[in-house]
Amino acid sequence: MKRIIFGFCVALTLAPLTGALALEKGRDYEVLPKPQPVETGAKIEVREFFWYGCPHCYALEGALESWIKRLPRNVEFVRTPATSPRWLVHAQAYYVFAALDANAKTHTALFRAIHEKNRRLDNEAALAEFAKEQGIDPAKFREAWGSFGVRFKMQQAKQTNEAFEVTSVPMFAVDGKYFTSPSMTGGEAQMFAVLDQLVKKAALERPAKAEKR
Repeated sequence: MKRIIFGFCVALTLAPLTGALALEKGRDYEVLPKPQPVETGAKIEVREFFWYGCPHCYALEGALESWIKRLPRNVEFVRTPATSPRWLVHAQAYYVFAALDANAKTHTALFRAIHEKNRRLDNEAALAEFAKEQGIDPAKFREAWGSFGVRFKMQQAKQTNEAFEVTSVPMFAVDGKYFTSPSMTGGEAQMFAVLDQLVKKAALERPAKAEKR
């Protein structure tokens, strides 16, 4: 069943956590009714669902980048843009910049342009101008915008959003089984602690590798 993605207001706190975290299903995280395949192979997948226009996604970016840098080697981080109808233009922009190998340059810059400079980057023309400011040829941006590859990625993102039953952003899924968010855990520091525990839980649940003879 398709679900519409809504933004929400959460109080992002930085209260320190002490002691071992005892996860509670229904409070700290939820279990997907149907586990989803991961894109990361042998590595544990942590997937973020986000929207460039979401102020809470933007507020989380700094702490998220720091958390990503300390992920163990057996974990891989994946981003998926949210695909609510009114947010599709930003999802498309994400995949256009990915096709141009420019997301490392544009991801944070696009968040800042929207939330710090209050720019209305909600159509192809405005985003092409933004791309030009980032040193990207607007003609190449427009070509990628209508490309088969980007359309295919968009369709995949829609299917992924539906499969993970995304109802709000930011939302994080761990290994295709579990999901959590700052609103569920009561703040960003608490959420990262929950993610750490879910990663460990998922790793323990992975099938053990067969011993080499």
